[in-house]
This record gives sequence, C-alpha cells and structure tokens, in this order.
Amino acid sequence: MNESSTSNSALLLGRVLMSAIFILAGFAKLTAAAATQAMFAKMGLPVPELAWAVTVAIELVGGLALLLGIATRPVGVLLGVWCIATALVAHSNFGDPQMRIHFMKNLAMAGGFVYVAVLGAGAFSIDAWLKRRKA
Repeated sequence: MNESSTSNSALLLGRVLMSAIFILAGFAKLTAAAATQAMFAKMGLPVPELAWAVTVAIELVGGLALLLGIATRPVGVLLGVWCIATALVAHSNFGDPQMRIHFMKNLAMAGGFVYVAVLGAGAFSIDAWLKRRKA
C-alpha cells in the first residue's frame, strides 16, 4: 500500500469514526422527538421543536454527509462549530465531573473537525468521485 493509499484509508477511517456519534445521536433524537424536545425545554432552550429539528438535521444529515464524504470541508466546519456550541449549551456544568468530560470530548472532536476542514475527505468519498467525474 503506498503513502497516498494509506492516507486516503486513514481519512476514510477517521470519517467513519467521527460520523458514528452524530449518526447515532441524530437518529436517536429523530425517533424520540417528544423526549428530546422535553429535554431541550428543561435546558431552557427557546422553541424546543425548532431546536429539535435543527439538531436532527445537523447531527443526522451532517453525520451521514461526513460518512459519505459529501461537502466534507464545509460539513467539518459545521460539525466543529456544533461541537463547541453544544459543549457550551449542554455540557458547561463544571461542578459535575461527567459534564467536564463531555465538554472536553466536544472540544477534542472540534479539533478533529479542524483536520477534516483542512484535509477534506480523501479519495474514498463522494467529493472525490464528483471531482473525478467533472475532470
């Protein structure tokens, strides 16, 4: 396996691993709409129904786009910003050790998304397929 193939395989593996949490969380929120909206209301978010729709769209659609390598760089930016926003909104009770862990996990994922935004999806992606098809 040459360096390019190894790099592209690593980029694919990274996308698979990073997308899993978003796809699973987005699907869980989609299938438990009422419970998710109640949780958002309890957190004090305005218009919990809208917050639910935005969350499902970003997590599920963004996670699938990342997995498939569709618009990977902008999706990387979006999910990175999302990680920081959700850390600040949902995981900022630093008196709770679990919340500190989740806050730091979100920051680490945001750091990973900086790499996604800079490096893109690699050769094993729809982005690359579209680029080859266009050329």
